Amino acid sequence: MELTIEAARALYGDADSVHDFDHILRVLALSEHIAAVEGADLWVVRTAALLHDWGRAEAQASGLNHAEVAAARARCYLADFGIPEERLAAVVHAILAHRFRAAPAPQTLEAQVLFDADKLDAIGAVGIARAFAYGGAHRQRLWAPRVAVDVARWEAEGDDPEQHTPIHEFVVKLSRIKDQLYTQEGRRIAAARHMIMEAFYDQLDAEVSGER
Repeated sequence: MELTIEAARALYGDADSVHDFDHILRVLALSEHIAAVEGADLWVVRTAALLHDWGRAEAQASGLNHAEVAAARARCYLADFGIPEERLAAVVHAILAHRFRAAPAPQTLEAQVLFDADKLDAIGAVGIARAFAYGGAHRQRLWAPRVAVDVARWEAEGDDPEQHTPIHEFVVKLSRIKDQLYTQEGRRIAAARHMIMEAFYDQLDAEVSGER
C-alpha cells in the first residue's frame, strides 16, 4: 500500500501557515532526500512524513500530545490496509518520536530521518518565515534584544506567551536545532541553514539599532 499525497492531503483540515499541508510536503521532500542518502526504508519514512502531524490542531486544542494523536490515527488508518506489524510499528514509532521537546527519542534510522526533516523545516529561510508568520498571527512583537532572552528561565519554567517573539524562538529553539539532529545528511543541511539564520538575525539587530 502506497499512501499518495492526495490521500494524505484529505486527512488534514485547515491549519495555520506554520503547520499546514505545505509543511507536510516540505518535510516529505526532506525526508525522502535524507532517507536516500542514509539508506533508510523509504516507504516507512514517506508514510510517517505524510501522517506525522495528522490531528495536530485538534490535539493542541485539547491539550494533548499531537505526536501521540497522529501515531494513534496512523496505526488505525494503516491497519485497514493489512500492513505487516513490523512495518506498521516502524511508522508509528517514527511519528511518536518526531517532537523536539518530548519523549520518546527516535530509536530507528527511519525515525531519526523524520525527526531531522521536521526540525530542518524549522530553520533556515523557511524557519525564519515560519517564526515571523507565527509571531504575526499571535500579535507578537517583531523584535526583542537577544541579550534579554533568559534561556535558563525558559528551560525551567517553559514558554511565556506574553513575552515570546521570533527572537525568543531563535535563541531558545532554532539556534540549537543543528546540534540536536541525528543523521549526517541532516546535520550537513542544518549547518548551512543555521548560517542563514545567524546572518538574518544579525542583520535584523543592526537595522533595528540603526547601524545599517
